[in-house]
Amino acid sequence: MNSKLNQLYEKLESQRLQLLEKVKLAPERFNVQPEDNRWSLHQVLAHLVTAEKLSVMYLDKKIQGIDEAGNTGIIEDMKMMVLKVSQRLPLKFTAPKKVVASTPSYISLNELIDDWNTTRQKLKTLLETVQDHQLKRKIFKHFVIGKLNIVHALEFLGEHIAHHLPQINRLLK
Repeated sequence: MNSKLNQLYEKLESQRLQLLEKVKLAPERFNVQPEDNRWSLHQVLAHLVTAEKLSVMYLDKKIQGIDEAGNTGIIEDMKMMVLKVSQRLPLKFTAPKKVVASTPSYISLNELIDDWNTTRQKLKTLLETVQDHQLKRKIFKHFVIGKLNIVHALEFLGEHIAHHLPQINRLLK
């Protein structure tokens, strides 16, 4: 695997494992519905898994024609910076309809973890196919800012988890 992709993947995996360790300490909180009708811990985690799963499916499809895809440039890098900032601010966003419609209800925390493990393994396998000269190819599509490259995709997945972390921490209290 390309060293940059490996570094980003390892960071993403470490972030996920740290999150799951927190959640495993309070399995009784998994299905507790907050009084204010906000998402439960189950719903937030299912959203993260689904967003990643759909991203991996899209990447898998687009990687088939990676050599025909154009390259990202300074515009996409600037869009990515704005996206990162937006994910770190305490702002609420409406989840994309496709993600909401595709989000399953898991029977247990273990079932969710198994699904996330499978998705993460598919991501790793996919990353191992990307060649150095393909890193800037537009093969990822963010629902708001458009086409990005594989590095941006991994950065977004990490930012997405970070965005939901304060919410998860509140639900674990």
